[in-house]
Amino acid sequence: MIKKLFLPLLLVILLCAAAIAYWAMQPVTAPTAAPLDFTIAPGSGVRGSTEQIAAAGVPVDPRLLELVARATGKSARMKAGSYTFKPGTTPLRLIEQLVRGEFAQESLAIIEGWTFAQMRRAVAAHPALKHETAQWSEQELLARVAPGATAAEGMFFPDTYLFAKNSSDLQVYRQAYAVMQKKLDEGWRQRAADLPYATPYQALIMASIVEKETGRHAERGQIAGVFVNRLKRGMLLQTDPSVIYGMGERYQGQIRKRDLQTDTPFNTYTRVGLPPTPIALPGAASLQAALHPVKSTALYFVSRGNGSSQFSDTLVDHNRAVNQYQR
Repeated sequence: MIKKLFLPLLLVILLCAAAIAYWAMQPVTAPTAAPLDFTIAPGSGVRGSTEQIAAAGVPVDPRLLELVARATGKSARMKAGSYTFKPGTTPLRLIEQLVRGEFAQESLAIIEGWTFAQMRRAVAAHPALKHETAQWSEQELLARVAPGATAAEGMFFPDTYLFAKNSSDLQVYRQAYAVMQKKLDEGWRQRAADLPYATPYQALIMASIVEKETGRHAERGQIAGVFVNRLKRGMLLQTDPSVIYGMGERYQGQIRKRDLQTDTPFNTYTRVGLPPTPIALPGAASLQAALHPVKSTALYFVSRGNGSSQFSDTLVDHNRAVNQYQR
């Protein structure tokens, strides 16, 4: 009698298991083709996790999803965080997504030549970041990212950074700082001989000046070569971007003669040598130019008005070029 009852029950169990297995491998359709974001809170457990997925609008039965997670032995390995569900994903793949911690990816582009202030505004405006540092001063931020550093300008590498949705903005700063330090350290070890820099930081300052002086990749090495020649001779660098940086909010799009004559720590028309800090976030090409400048005898350059520059060895030739291209 028991045997007669057991066989039909076993058959029902097997059929149910087969049905759940079949369901777990079927692509989930959604009302729209748009991805759906959902978040699993820390400490949710498997039941809480599946309920949060369904509550976010993902069209799955949370009880069946829980059964699949438990049956596959993955219920205890699902990670909290923010995710994106793409229509067509199977329940089994969805569970695997949580086990692997395939968090929803966001990106933020930090542009070459931006100042640190511009970087901070971009980070603060990104909607997918948790803004933990927004109210911190520059020194408070540096204490958490680069202990020992006195200025943040130039210390972060401009690039596109990927991060999990709802990550702390501190993660972006730490990542950008680490990349800049790695590139600067590697570049310094492989630098050209006889450069007038005492430290990698001075090379970083030069790279920031080159970054602001030209957007032409081919000219960066030449421009770095001019400034290196000037440093070696003890000449004033006389670079307008550093003056503009020192003007701060006083700069309104035009630099005047009196601005060139007003002394600031960044006025390279009144002070010999490099400014005290970088003036922007230099990219890889500018770092390369600063550490491997083109060897030449040029001491001057002036814009031709088409994005390129005219280089000169003497002041007479330079003044002639200024008259030709700018006056």
